[in-house]
Amino acid sequence: MTAESQVVRHTQVGARTLAWSSVGSGTPLVIGGWWASHLALNWEDVAFRGFVHALARRHTVIRYDRPGTGLSDRAGPPPASVDEELTALTGLLENIGPPSLALLGASSGSAVAAAYAAEWPDRVERLVLYGSFPRGADIASPSARELLVSIVEGQWGLGARMLADVFLPNATAHDREEFVRFQRRSASREAAANALRAVYETDSTAYLSRVRVPTLVLHRRDDRAIPFALGREVADTVPGATFVELEGDDHFPWLGDSPAVVDAIERFLDGRPQRAPADQHRSVALTVREREVLTLVAQGLTDAQIADRLVLSSHTVHRHVANARTKLGVPSRAAAAAWVLTHPR
Repeated sequence: MTAESQVVRHTQVGARTLAWSSVGSGTPLVIGGWWASHLALNWEDVAFRGFVHALARRHTVIRYDRPGTGLSDRAGPPPASVDEELTALTGLLENIGPPSLALLGASSGSAVAAAYAAEWPDRVERLVLYGSFPRGADIASPSARELLVSIVEGQWGLGARMLADVFLPNATAHDREEFVRFQRRSASREAAANALRAVYETDSTAYLSRVRVPTLVLHRRDDRAIPFALGREVADTVPGATFVELEGDDHFPWLGDSPAVVDAIERFLDGRPQRAPADQHRSVALTVREREVLTLVAQGLTDAQIADRLVLSSHTVHRHVANARTKLGVPSRAAAAAWVLTHPR
């Protein structure tokens, strides 16, 4: 089968029917787990199709719609947990039969990809996580999560527009309207609300910590949907994971600088080194106070000592350090302090 064509097939997994497709040739690369997907409608998107074609030049790209969405069985609800999602993916892959494969888990699909890699390490050669997060509760504040779910549940049209603003920050008005229509056609109001609620309730930290296959974590620095710091936390949780920071604020990998995403994925799947980045943090804008606090951290002062020196509360000092770490995407206060010392204004 060539990368230009897509044939949608169906397979029975338990009591549900799952739709799946494959394009290209080579080592299987499985992509799925999106909270909203539709094999046919996604394929009509030129940017999406180009992203898949690029990966299918050297891999057999297998995609699927989760139960309750897209072309899969929509008579029942979508999976309500990572374990339910894992059952569906495991059943699908047992039916279609690739003995070994690579996994690309993007956004909400990262949880089930990590879970499968943790449970079936002998079947997974490599794992790629893009725009990922360990806990859905960390994506937004409780009030924001509750508001969005309630809007999707009560007014799916308005909810789809709000999600379009998050997922497509640089899109034209026409592109946003197309994405709104896509969301509403890919899932019912009830299924969309249940799926979004499940995303926010996801906690994949236990699976992430058990992954033992080679893993690449990719995250765009200014991702509007999933905070950069969450991608960094995923990389810190998976033993031995490689973290690659990408430029841009688009959440979907087929938008923005998509070739950079494809290049990073292909290099990893081929076992080649990633491109040496330029100074990844050269444009980070720390405030004067954040630099001042980190300079004192570098001198070995505690939060309490820094608070006394700068006439601040310890809580405020802690907040400045946390904000700076998030901006820099570094895992510790020591790393943030080291960055300040090596990047004078």
